[in-house]
Amino acid sequence: MISLVKLSSGYLHNPCRMPIFSKTYQLMTKVISFISRKGGTGKTTNAINLATMLNNLGHKVCLIETDTNYTLNTLRKMEVFKTGAKEDTLFEILGSEDKNIADELPKIKKNNKLDYIIVDSAGKTTDESIKKLAIASDAVIVPTSLTQNDMLVTYQTVTDLVPARDINENLEIMVLPNRIHSLTGSHTIKDALDNLDAHILNVKVPQRNLFVNFSTIMPEKAYLEVAKNIIGRL
Repeated sequence: MISLVKLSSGYLHNPCRMPIFSKTYQLMTKVISFISRKGGTGKTTNAINLATMLNNLGHKVCLIETDTNYTLNTLRKMEVFKTGAKEDTLFEILGSEDKNIADELPKIKKNNKLDYIIVDSAGKTTDESIKKLAIASDAVIVPTSLTQNDMLVTYQTVTDLVPARDINENLEIMVLPNRIHSLTGSHTIKDALDNLDAHILNVKVPQRNLFVNFSTIMPEKAYLEVAKNIIGRL
């Protein structure tokens, strides 16, 4: 029996939303997993910003968090209370655990008409469950700043993930420059991350409060280019 706990459901109202669902489309559900060797790299922040933006663009999205504190669910409930938003108009947030999520993904795909499943993982890349999640994903995104410690963690994370690509040849491993100073140029970012065996996304998430103080309902418009860069690889 599936161990997912349903936390909240629906998707953001968008009067311009186009009908995009069909039997064929269901088979094309893309799984995007945010993975890192340690916490604090920006997985949750970017996972929710990507989910809200893709949802607002008209895609059917489901966000799964594997941290059993279920922080995103708590934030969603607070926002619903404050704004009066109807939960059945919001995209779905599910709770799972790292040890179960890879095995649960096929059932989630089968039972839902989804374009994207976004997984905010809590585990480390040394865990077998996270290796299984990487294999089950279409893309793994590794957020990183340019600090020496974060770049070391990112190098180790990518090294841990590369063997999954031998099993899933279509797996895209992407590194997302995160919390980058606004004056830092693209060449500086490229030079800093050039030794990684992964695709370095040609975009950066600036070190700004608007990305950190995120909403589980409304998208941050400044995240549009990041979202376009990510799904453009799939």
